[in-house]
Amino acid sequence: MTAVAHVVTVGAAPGAAVADPEGAAVAAALVEAGVPVTSRVVLDEDEAALERALTPDDGLTVVIAGGGSAGDVVRRVLARAVGARLVLSERFLAALEERYRRLDRPVPRRAERLALLPQGAVTWPVGDGEPGWSLERGARAFAVLARDAGLPAALAEHLVPFARARFARHGVVLVRTLRAAGVALGEVEERLAEWLGAADRKGTDVAVVPGDGEVWVRLRARGATMAEASSALSRVESPVLKALGDDCYGRDAESLELVVGRLLLERRLTLAVAESCTGGLLGHRLTNVPGSSAYFERGVLVYSNRAKEQLLGVPAEILRVHGAVSAPCAEAMARGICERAGTPCGLAITGVAGPDGGTAAKPVGTVFVALAVASEVTSRRFRFLGDRASVKWQSTQAAFDMLRRALKGRT
Repeated sequence: MTAVAHVVTVGAAPGAAVADPEGAAVAAALVEAGVPVTSRVVLDEDEAALERALTPDDGLTVVIAGGGSAGDVVRRVLARAVGARLVLSERFLAALEERYRRLDRPVPRRAERLALLPQGAVTWPVGDGEPGWSLERGARAFAVLARDAGLPAALAEHLVPFARARFARHGVVLVRTLRAAGVALGEVEERLAEWLGAADRKGTDVAVVPGDGEVWVRLRARGATMAEASSALSRVESPVLKALGDDCYGRDAESLELVVGRLLLERRLTLAVAESCTGGLLGHRLTNVPGSSAYFERGVLVYSNRAKEQLLGVPAEILRVHGAVSAPCAEAMARGICERAGTPCGLAITGVAGPDGGTAAKPVGTVFVALAVASEVTSRRFRFLGDRASVKWQSTQAAFDMLRRALKGRT
């Protein structure tokens, strides 16, 4: 059996512009579980397309299905793939009924149709969403997950244990992801040149993965036992961390906002933010971290020049001479938010997110980030590439990274 997995999302129109966060989450969970994902596809609700996407190898295929007709398509195609007939799953039906009872909603009339599964399928109930199910036939295995709020639970409670158990005969695989920010992909590759592509010599695969505003270094160690895999991982992780230095901000699921919040808590500092082009994304990311009220005081969205003057006290002269997209404006915004919030730390972002509004001097993607820490204010100019959403995300990444580096220098 080949220890690989495929991820197929059904129920969304295919195309490069289609976002597939559920597919990304499934792939990430499998990789962290030590199961390589060799393909990811997004399909419309088309039986022929799904049949073509079901690879003939002996790996695991995870199908993510939307509600309604997408689920019907998946059930029919997988039943044909394994030569099984569709039968009513009493356990699946009971899980559906329990879900609707918790929602205080009537069970839909089509519940029995939804509970028709290929004979031999195993139901995967979850607390907050529609149940998933798995199906095994010889060396082939399939897992079907619903695209809803229950997906995280389905991954943790069912898919990851299922994948690990299925591929256990291949030995133990440990995966560690080191996250770096404020450094280019090429520079990371240069620093790690001796480890890249040297799995046979080092005992661990090392891969560098680009992202918006950060770089991931993924280490995958294999061993016959947990101790052997752990030893192989440690032998490489230590020197790789040393090579990354302060550019490495965290491991595995740690985000920049989580790490920044931890540093603020440790130093008993509070933070306020002022945003223009990012439209509240900085505050959104901060408040996505549980417990952030202990260090995040407030955020102000100042999109117009009038708002910058009225809410933050940015001098009209700065706006007239330098413009809203400038270092002096960003620094004035950082000072203003700290003064009004009474916080020792402040972040301010102003820029041109695009796709319009750029000039020769300040093209689209030009962003100024200012940081205030204990009355000391600094700023940096950035030029980000990508669409509007990407520029906004990279801007917040840069802001968090500036604050992280400043806080690490304070005890």
